[in-house]
Amino acid sequence: MFLLCQTMRWYGPNDPVPLSSIRQAGATGVVSALHHIENGAIWEISEIEKRKKTIESAGLTWEVVESLPVHENIKTHSGNYTELIENYKQSLINLSACGIKTVCYNFMPLLDWVRTNLVYELPSSAKALRFEPLAIAAFDIFILKRPNAIDDYDANLVAEAKYYLKKIRQKDNGEEEKKLIETILLGLPGSEEKFTLDELRNRIKRYKNIDDFGLAKNLNTFLNHIIPTAEKYGIDMAIHPDDPPFSIFGLPRIVSTYEDFKRIISNISSKHNGITYCTGSLGVRTDNDLIKMIQDFGEHIHFIHLRNITRDLKGNFYESEHLDGTVPMIEIIIQLVKLQQKRKKSLPMRPDHGHQILDDLKKETYPGYTAIGRLKGLAELRGVELAIKEILLKTSQK
Repeated sequence: MFLLCQTMRWYGPNDPVPLSSIRQAGATGVVSALHHIENGAIWEISEIEKRKKTIESAGLTWEVVESLPVHENIKTHSGNYTELIENYKQSLINLSACGIKTVCYNFMPLLDWVRTNLVYELPSSAKALRFEPLAIAAFDIFILKRPNAIDDYDANLVAEAKYYLKKIRQKDNGEEEKKLIETILLGLPGSEEKFTLDELRNRIKRYKNIDDFGLAKNLNTFLNHIIPTAEKYGIDMAIHPDDPPFSIFGLPRIVSTYEDFKRIISNISSKHNGITYCTGSLGVRTDNDLIKMIQDFGEHIHFIHLRNITRDLKGNFYESEHLDGTVPMIEIIIQLVKLQQKRKKSLPMRPDHGHQILDDLKKETYPGYTAIGRLKGLAELRGVELAIKEILLKTSQK
């Protein structure tokens, strides 16, 4: 039977978690990217081969590129966006020449993901990533001071946000407020690009006249150019869902729901136009049926992120144990095992994020990318998958 290809994300030579630790954790491959190359520039074959050789010398394979960033000019259709699309196509051609055939990317404006607490302490004393709408409202209205931001929030939430900010400003001489700002502006781990408040304000202005429809149109244009190249060179493109899957700071979101995936797949009819199935991102929304997504879009799932979250009625959520939370992880793995048998193909998967536990509590790593927490998640997910495989195999032999 076909089983998930077990990988972990590695941010390159500067990653505090070495390749040896990833291999010891039980992964057979890594997900990586050339973060040192400026967004929009071509990934040259020499640079790709250099990274590939480093990974393979550690006894691992480079399974997926995560990610080949889409430049903001492409998302906004501004400046030299046509030239940048051509650069993107050449990078795909070069990756194919090096034998790397799966590319994860996203079309999220400005910030690839947003959390409000990177060290949320659990009852076990482990630490996790957390998102709190109240903190976002306080930041957006009273710190970022985005024009008309107050109109995007319920009046009661605005009042609560004002009180919330007053409280954290009184803590540790304003250190709590500073920490909130740094957390939200973190950007993408591994990237050289970080924001200041003024930079974020200015970049948000670029989306003033771009709503969901406009951004979706720009994505469609991008894919119309990219997918023919992907088809010719055997590249599977896998768009990552918005994280979190709803609008933040008034910015458009177009990869958040079942209908979003349906639109993306149907607009460009190609098996190479696919998705990254991320349970942690999609599971935040109560209206996302994660099982139905596998059943309906399975042929287009090229990469898998397995992560669990626990959410509440106020919209808060934190990243919980991989097998314990809002996401029905066991049923999802059952469906993924069946999907692989149907497609006669192993799909690359990584345990998306992990808690800070044990010795990792004393170490500095990229948020969510600790060694031991991800090892624990990988071991749990692999155990569940192997058990399901054995049960399905015995059932089929009866």
